[in-house]
Amino acid sequence: MWQVLACGAVVFPGLFFVFRKILPAVFKHWTDADVVLVSERLVSSIHAVMATTAGIVVVSSCSNNIIYDRHWLATYFVIWYGVPYMTYDIFAMYLSHYYRYHVKGHEDYKQHSLKTINSFVRREFLLVLHHIALLTILLPITLFFRKDQGDFFIGCLFLTELSTPFVSLGKILIQLSLQECWLHKANGGMVLLTFFMCRIALFPFMYWMYGRHYGIPLHAVPFHLPLATNLGNCCILAPQLYWFVLLVRKGYRLYLRSRRPPPAKED
Repeated sequence: MWQVLACGAVVFPGLFFVFRKILPAVFKHWTDADVVLVSERLVSSIHAVMATTAGIVVVSSCSNNIIYDRHWLATYFVIWYGVPYMTYDIFAMYLSHYYRYHVKGHEDYKQHSLKTINSFVRREFLLVLHHIALLTILLPITLFFRKDQGDFFIGCLFLTELSTPFVSLGKILIQLSLQECWLHKANGGMVLLTFFMCRIALFPFMYWMYGRHYGIPLHAVPFHLPLATNLGNCCILAPQLYWFVLLVRKGYRLYLRSRRPPPAKED
């Protein structure tokens, strides 16, 4: 078990360490906050590509019988890479938060302390809660409570990571001062599309697939599932809806800003 966990426990911190060494050599004017932010985003994108690939493999392999078809990745990807990544990412997010204020000279951020950790948890509470919920809910369900059923749905949950590379690319483009280029605008559209399809519409799709398997209409599916299953899905979906609303509002503000006429030049 510990050898298996070491796969992700070595890969993700190792990649983060390598990026933190390489990026300052390439972008010499970047601060520690810039380097940590981009390093975190790059590692997140790599994990997202791995998770999405695993999801596609599991979903396509288990589509004939969505309840009883099995694929080893549904369980072992969570153990090998999911748990180590979520644990690492909490630490990486904390470092990004710390250096963001450290480089600005904030008095409380001269060194790591319980105060800086508490500030991070308060400012990023929803993200931290999301990661902890995945560690404490998804992991036990995947390993102990599924009774070797539902690999298809675990694969679907892996697909929620499809939007992450686009979210990360947007932040990296801003870091490179390319937020006005066409690529940033096109990427913004992909963020909204992939986020909606794979983090929101995915849940009605899973309920529809379950209903189709048992011959149940979509609106009746929640009444055929255990209460804990519905509550778990709601707990995962709720923050996705909140983040999607924030993304739409941000996209709308950027659209309005792009429509403003340029300021008139003074004679």
